[in-house]
Amino acid sequence: MSKEIVILIGGPGTGKSTLIAALVAQGYCCYPEISREVTLEAQKQGVEQLFLEQPLLFSELLLEGRKKQFLDAQKEPHSMVFMDRGLPDVLAYLNYIGTDYPKEFDSLCKEFRYSKVFILPPWPEIYVQDQARYENFQQALQIQEHLITTYQTYGYQLLEVPKDTVDNRILFILDRI
Repeated sequence: MSKEIVILIGGPGTGKSTLIAALVAQGYCCYPEISREVTLEAQKQGVEQLFLEQPLLFSELLLEGRKKQFLDAQKEPHSMVFMDRGLPDVLAYLNYIGTDYPKEFDSLCKEFRYSKVFILPPWPEIYVQDQARYENFQQALQIQEHLITTYQTYGYQLLEVPKDTVDNRILFILDRI
């Protein structure tokens, strides 16, 4: 791979988006999480929780969006791109709810490979529920386990980011790239 495509993963409310925002503020090229965008767009169309009501449709939209992000990242002039979540996250969430998915989902995860995967641990002190994050903390813990299992299934080594200040978390990540 000619470019470092680094992803931050973790269950809901672990601080991924906060770290992405801080990396952007430091001048790094970053791609945001797109599930909130998909969820909020569905809510405008009267579907309160697309993932809960139509999990395969939601997942197809996410996979397509994350595939596009990956391809766009490859065209960036930057040597390194950070992303908030990756393609295997979609499968982890489907496994979490026990929904089968087409073989193409698996094929995409095998085809589009990330350089490094940093996982943020569940952190009850920073966890917040809102209109786009419906999971409670116990569910977030279960999702975390599915993320770990799914990424390991695809052969990724997960680097756990310690619970610390945003600046220290960023230093931890940058020191390991």
